[in-house]
Amino acid sequence: MSDKAIITCALNGVLTDPRQHAVPVTPAEMAAEAKRAYEAGASVMHIHLRQQGEGKGHLPSWDTALSAAVQAAIREACPGVVINHTSGVVGPDYAGALACIRETRPEIAACNAGSLNYLKVKADGTWAWPPMLFDNPVEKVKAYLDVMAVTGTLPEFECFDTGIVRCVAMYRDTGLTQGPLQYNFVMGVESGMPADPDLLPILLKLKAPEANWQVTAIGRAGIWGLHRRCAELGGHLRTGLEDTFYREDGAKVMSNGPLIEAMATIVRETGREVASPAEARAILRLAA
Repeated sequence: MSDKAIITCALNGVLTDPRQHAVPVTPAEMAAEAKRAYEAGASVMHIHLRQQGEGKGHLPSWDTALSAAVQAAIREACPGVVINHTSGVVGPDYAGALACIRETRPEIAACNAGSLNYLKVKADGTWAWPPMLFDNPVEKVKAYLDVMAVTGTLPEFECFDTGIVRCVAMYRDTGLTQGPLQYNFVMGVESGMPADPDLLPILLKLKAPEANWQVTAIGRAGIWGLHRRCAELGGHLRTGLEDTFYREDGAKVMSNGPLIEAMATIVRETGREVASPAEARAILRLAA
């Protein structure tokens, strides 16, 4: 187990509406939020892009110029920081996501490793949104991995369920990916793995033994026990306004900073240290 824990801040996400919650949209807002998280201990920034302009901030964007501008603003505000770029797209047209990776060459990019029925039911028994398939067939995964191999980008394999965890080693065994594996156990999506700390030992049995891993916990106050167990077991950690708006005490936050501060406290309370950007690069085997 590494005594250094990498903290990733998921700055804004794709679903959160800035008209309802204080998520950053513009390059300047992204940089300001990244700086708050960086100063609190985050060495990796996971970014989503939003359309610019009045009333458009709730809509996703795959504008490569915007991607470059957001990354440049964050790097200027946070020396040495590692960028982790989203790639998640529903449906067969993911050319924009591929272009962002190809043209901006982030150090890390998400690679959603399998498909999931993305569902949620409200208390009255109706769907929270129309049932949808987050489709990630092998040919789509391969397209991302091929681009990341060219750009020298580390794929972060997003795993929403146990079977998806098992697929990751198959991608390596069949030659779709080479080099180090990085797992992200996404827990708390209603139709995926629950945010249950007792699942972690099972997931660790299923991943490649030598691979780095982290947990993304989706939800409210109940997720913090999962973060703590992740830290205890040697995993790396992620939080941010994409994943939650609530600290362990139930208080709602308006910025990423307090969430990263809480995560850094957990890391230290479990006897580990928060990794600096340089240490994160060494652990993940990224270029300095």
